[in-house]
Amino acid sequence: MNPFLITEPTCISFSGGRTSGYMLWRILQAHQMSLPEEAIVCFANTGKEDEATLKFVQACSDNWNVEIHWLEYRDADPAFVRVDFETASRNGEPFEALIRKRQYLPNPVTRFCTSELKIRTIHKYLKSMGWEHNETMDWVGMRADEQRRAAKIADKSRIPLVTAGVTKETVGDFWRNQTFDLELPNMNGVTMHGNCDLCFLKGGAQVLSLIAEKPERAVWWAKMEALALASKPSGAVFRSDRPSYASMTKFAAEQIDMFDKNEESIACFCVD
Repeated sequence: MNPFLITEPTCISFSGGRTSGYMLWRILQAHQMSLPEEAIVCFANTGKEDEATLKFVQACSDNWNVEIHWLEYRDADPAFVRVDFETASRNGEPFEALIRKRQYLPNPVTRFCTSELKIRTIHKYLKSMGWEHNETMDWVGMRADEQRRAAKIADKSRIPLVTAGVTKETVGDFWRNQTFDLELPNMNGVTMHGNCDLCFLKGGAQVLSLIAEKPERAVWWAKMEALALASKPSGAVFRSDRPSYASMTKFAAEQIDMFDKNEESIACFCVD
């Protein structure tokens, strides 16, 4: 059976990266390039995605004639709002609203940003449309070469790329032959600039490199840590095991090498 065939109500979670974009194309291909009525594509914007990511989401929608539902978290009922390319937040507004509501920052152990800004935002939107929604309906862009992530998904039908044996090489070859692409560097199958620009789950050397490339990326992250909202010091920073974003900005300017370049990023639902 074609793993990309949809036979029941299904939410296609589009992270805005090449892998989930490729998954969407394979689903469309399996249905003669027309999304079945029982399927919906959702993109949850945190406000910290690179502009290239937003352009890519819109390009997929335009080039493949498929509706993509752009959503954002809000700290008010019904806890979400539907936006589009033009009205989508670009300065971390949804993320900051969540932080101010929680009064502390997310970290590698307590990743409430992923659950609230993406997973629950999408779930609440679908329920508002009358869907009897649960996570078994969610299809996510996860490849066959991401076995550690795939092992956490009990229902393998939710990860059709794994079933189909799709790897980062497959995805890379596909996008090299398209008329459009995500305009962010592909480094051995990894898009360092993807998802939240300086996500605390990215490796330290990677974050430092991204700050050195574009120091203004760190402004929002340093601002959130400067809020010092939490009663405990650990809740006032994104990571207690590395310097603050303000310090990393200084280190980047001084070209100080402070992280293991082989440190891996921590995978989560946001990662494409």
